[in-house]
Amino acid sequence: MTLDQWSAAFTSRIAQSVRDSRRAAGLTMAEVAQGCADRGVPEFTEHSLKNLESGRKTSVTVAEVVVLADVLGVPPVVLLFPLGSSATVEVLPGREVSTWDAVAWFTGESPLDSPAPEGTARDVLDVFRQHGDLVAAAMSSYALAKERRRAASTTLDRTRRATLLQRAQGYEEHAFEDCQELRAFRGRMRDRDLAPPALPDELAFVDEPETPTRAENDE
Repeated sequence: MTLDQWSAAFTSRIAQSVRDSRRAAGLTMAEVAQGCADRGVPEFTEHSLKNLESGRKTSVTVAEVVVLADVLGVPPVVLLFPLGSSATVEVLPGREVSTWDAVAWFTGESPLDSPAPEGTARDVLDVFRQHGDLVAAAMSSYALAKERRRAASTTLDRTRRATLLQRAQGYEEHAFEDCQELRAFRGRMRDRDLAPPALPDELAFVDEPETPTRAENDE
């Protein structure tokens, strides 16, 4: 397959994904075009969409793919690779791989035999994914601790209250450890000149200066 043939085939796959996603969302071509205009891309008209879905439009820009994905309510990568509907895809001219491998390569999740060298694009992606995992863990343990404490405060049964308070304390210890780990990780990110993502409001305290312990105050 030549470069032009591959490019046309890639655009055709995108067109099919756009058509499938549009129908799944219950949107007309006019509604999609209006959505594009609302997002600052009025150049992608209803006529443009008709040409894309019919195959008359043989190229599509990155900006158009991103805006279309937002209008259709799908991740942009879903428009690029037919995950679930095709086992393989020609990810580059003459390079056929499984569709999942293509998605993983595109998003930087392709498996490696060894960790990515520090500072590489893959390494930075891994750092931010790990940060996301730490945030999710802290949010979960924090929410569980808060719920157990709330349940203990509302029950009238003294025995149950004692049990719930004990459980709450255990969850609070986990939450404290998770938040400490998150705080340290964000510090290491900043040491590498990487700007950590904003934290959820519930975890905003993680970025606040730590209060000295009693032992530290006594020194």
